[in-house]
Amino acid sequence: MEKIRGFEVAKGFEDKGINLPIRKTKFSAGYDVEAAEDCIVPSLKKGMKPTLVKTGIKAYMADDEVLIIANRSSNPGKKGLILANSIGVIDKDYYGNEDNDGHIMFAFYNIKDEDIQIKKGDPIGQAIFQKYLTVDDDNAEGERTGGFGSTNK
Repeated sequence: MEKIRGFEVAKGFEDKGINLPIRKTKFSAGYDVEAAEDCIVPSLKKGMKPTLVKTGIKAYMADDEVLIIANRSSNPGKKGLILANSIGVIDKDYYGNEDNDGHIMFAFYNIKDEDIQIKKGDPIGQAIFQKYLTVDDDNAEGERTGGFGSTNK
């Protein structure tokens, strides 16, 4: 079978019991993504960096596709978890990069007064594959040289 788009376990997580994302209903746009390990998202304090929650997965896709990662709609109200970047954009060339193999992580802030514990296997977000368009005079020829946050390095 030809690989067009999908999820795989990222390097370093092969024997960690990672569940690949699935859609729960036939009309769901998003694939439910789980945490790869237990972690604590501390209560937000001024100047804090977001907590990167590991998923243990990577995604492959067609040349004209992008993977959007979004928060669960219940996370802000129930757990106080918001994504630091509102949504995540996972480009095709993030897959298999030399820095982290394309490992997808969710960058969370916790707006509750108390720390929030995330357990391995807890659903933390959704992943949605989408087509994207380019402008008429697009001439992007650059090559990815790293992993998470490497675009402007």
